[in-house]
Amino acid sequence: MFFRSFIKSRLSGFKYATRGAWLLLKREQSIQVQVFVSLVVIGAGFYFDITATEWMFQLFAIGLVLSIEGVNTAIEEIANFVHPDFHNKIGLIKDIAAGAVFVAAITAVSISFLIYYPYLFNC
Repeated sequence: MFFRSFIKSRLSGFKYATRGAWLLLKREQSIQVQVFVSLVVIGAGFYFDITATEWMFQLFAIGLVLSIEGVNTAIEEIANFVHPDFHNKIGLIKDIAAGAVFVAAITAVSISFLIYYPYLFNC
């Protein structure tokens, strides 16, 4: 009985998570741009035949940026719901969340640079 309810709740959680990911992709332009860039970088990985370790770092960086962007979007949605009008504190919260996305994006760009520099410049 416990096992069956556990599996059922996990499947429900998976359904909600999948719906959330679809909503992000469908509604958020920043996610759409980042997914496009991710596909380009993945294509570059196949083109340059990067190593398994490089794939791990690349996929981690992609997942990091997309995940933090999703959290940022959730924070913005909550902030807009709680206080729809402009408020300095809400603006600060949104700026901090956007800053987290910026840090993740800079990290991803740095990882991409470290991976692709030798392939592009034959080092």
